Amino acid sequence: MEPKPNRRQRGTSTIHDVARRAGVSPMTVSRVINGEKNVKPTTRELVETAIRELNYAPNPAARSLASADLIRIGLLYSNPSAAYLSEFLVGGLDQCSRSNVQLVVEKCEPGTDEEVVAERLIASGIDGIILPPPLCDATSVIEILARAHTPAVAVATGKPADTVSAVSIDDYKAALEMTQHLIALGHQRIGFIIGHPNQSASARRLEGYRAALAAASIEASEELIAQGFFTYRSGLDAAEQLLRLATPPSAIFASNDDMAAATVAVAHRHGLDVPGDITVCGFDDTALATTIWPELTTIHQPITDMSRAAVDLLIEEIRRRRNKQKERHPHTLLDFTLVRRQSDAAPRRRPPTSRARLDKAG
Repeated sequence: MEPKPNRRQRGTSTIHDVARRAGVSPMTVSRVINGEKNVKPTTRELVETAIRELNYAPNPAARSLASADLIRIGLLYSNPSAAYLSEFLVGGLDQCSRSNVQLVVEKCEPGTDEEVVAERLIASGIDGIILPPPLCDATSVIEILARAHTPAVAVATGKPADTVSAVSIDDYKAALEMTQHLIALGHQRIGFIIGHPNQSASARRLEGYRAALAAASIEASEELIAQGFFTYRSGLDAAEQLLRLATPPSAIFASNDDMAAATVAVAHRHGLDVPGDITVCGFDDTALATTIWPELTTIHQPITDMSRAAVDLLIEEIRRRRNKQKERHPHTLLDFTLVRRQSDAAPRRRPPTSRARLDKAG
């Protein structure tokens, strides 16, 4: 019996195998194969070496089709949450690689240069743009894209514009469900940390929180609502405000995991046990939710899947326009899940010294 050959047969290796061998992305391998010039010579050499070693042979028909139907999409971001952005980029990059689409990632500062960056992308001949939060609600950017007839997908917006497609979850229902969960545990004084006021999803989450309280005949005290901005720093300030109330809440529901993690830190600084003395819940279910102690009970928002869905929607719209078909602006709703971990529990009857203990810790 003859030994099996060590090398793969021609055609059995994939573009992903080449990418792994060269230590680059599949998109970079595609650029080298297609003879594009925007690849560093050293990178090109690594890819070409990997192609030779793996005996990789691209399918000629697939290459011809890809060249004829090349799509370039932009991703414009300015999200302050590194955890959220990381998951979003993973989904977008993966789906673009699978679809043989070039992804151009551009950072901008909200309220300063997002319009300039959007116009620059349009001028470069970009085929479409993905707008994750907070740019999903940036009216000026959306108007620029509409005037240029550049298709766009807004992700995680609570109120999508008529001129863009959208991918989101039902933020109202998600916040309603989390608040109902806390009420079912026995909590009556539930603090809420609002997200950034420039994002429509923040308002929808606040509406869900208020609706759950109203349905349970619990007064929505304004002192239990603190403004946050989806950042860890803002979560620290909001948590301090809530925990220093004469009668602090027994539970705090923050509009994202960054602010919930900050709330846990403030509670610990004040000598409070989570969840023994206070329950803390978040929103998004980013990696941060399981890297702090206790791990957060939170709403799982499928960020990676939302990013993938946005790429698919955008590709579909770009191809419709190339085929002279009527524009469509669908709104895709993905499912959310309430994930229960270690940061929530039924409220404990606090000893009379709890308020003094908090004052002393501060």
